[in-house]
Amino acid sequence: MHTQFSYAQEMDQSDVLREYRNEFYVSEKKIYFDGNSLGLLSKRAELATGKILEMWKEYAIDGWTEGEHPWFYLSEKLGEMSSKLIGAKPNEVVITGSTTTNLHQLVASFYKPEGNKTKILADELNFPSDIYALNSQLNLRGLYPDKYLVQVKSKNGDTLETEDIISCMTEDIALIVLPGVLYRSGQILDMKTLTEEARKRNIIIGFDLCHSIGAIPHQLSEWGVDFAFWCTYKHLNGGPGSVGGLYVNEKHFGHQPGLAGWFSSAKDKQFDMEHTLIPAVNAGAYQIGTPHLLSAAPLLGSLEMFEEAGIDKIREKSLRLTDYLMKLIDAELVEYGFTIANPRNDLTRGGHIFLKHPEAARICKALKSEGVVPDFRNPNGIRLAPVALYNTFAEVWHVVQILKIVMAEERYKKYENKRGVIA
Repeated sequence: MHTQFSYAQEMDQSDVLREYRNEFYVSEKKIYFDGNSLGLLSKRAELATGKILEMWKEYAIDGWTEGEHPWFYLSEKLGEMSSKLIGAKPNEVVITGSTTTNLHQLVASFYKPEGNKTKILADELNFPSDIYALNSQLNLRGLYPDKYLVQVKSKNGDTLETEDIISCMTEDIALIVLPGVLYRSGQILDMKTLTEEARKRNIIIGFDLCHSIGAIPHQLSEWGVDFAFWCTYKHLNGGPGSVGGLYVNEKHFGHQPGLAGWFSSAKDKQFDMEHTLIPAVNAGAYQIGTPHLLSAAPLLGSLEMFEEAGIDKIREKSLRLTDYLMKLIDAELVEYGFTIANPRNDLTRGGHIFLKHPEAARICKALKSEGVVPDFRNPNGIRLAPVALYNTFAEVWHVVQILKIVMAEERYKKYENKRGVIA
């Protein structure tokens, strides 16, 4: 039976990705289930960072054009390495900036209120920083967010209905920004259908892929998505504060970026030093400043593993891990008041499980004291993310057993039901 530890062991033995666990610095004293917040360090990422430092040591200024990974072209190289993860053409992707700076750039570039098409459509479940950025962009144009930002409502506080989003695509919407995967519940939005519906209405649409890239496959170019942006420190294991990424569909190439900068330039024109920008004829045009080399370097190693393993195999294992976790929760933990609030359907479930419990904050503290690293989301959410490249089915089994002990023996009551400074 699946509740027996031997079942988990059998699953691990047949796991085609099991060798990748050895690529990561995995603590034997902890079970790390917070890879959807910060992925673990891999040995390849560490090695790649060392190589960039060696280039600095050996070449100094000439590292921009010499050595194994010339810095002048690194953002585009990493973009090409990322492109298969989102189903994009290599020239449609560039690794640059951060999630929020890239969103600012893309909204500045694609939000063009005109006539009665003046509003931005988002949702009420999105990560706060996206809403901060959208409000800022509206304020900069002298448009009041409470009037010009429309947020799709959730019927249950955890998920969104495709039909509800489409019904909000009214004639006054000029731009749509939505998450690919909801950060709390892990719901995958139907990006293909939403893009088709936006195109019918002549609305530009983009997606925040922070919780989907590296966890699920995408086909952005095929679907006709206009733009996307993401961080690289969650499922992509790029390290704390690693450089973000953006995608722009090739149909938008050749336009001036909304926020122009030094690295928006065409590579062959950048050092002409002219005061008139000639933008790159690819996604590179949406860069602003000089690449952050030491924060991008780990991705050389991390993305190499994604290229080897393939996102389809990663997704297949991820689904099996989360499905196994849900089955164990159903069998062992329901009596303790937990509710599984993420979608159960494979087509709409991202890379993590979302549990709700009134004592969630103190339960997370108790889990940490027992050697399990979860993620608390205010006010009552526990996210558990078994990551395909380095977590095991045995760890899933152990987490559920530890959580059962924490609840049965009420060990969580030793802690205050209040989040820490960083939750």
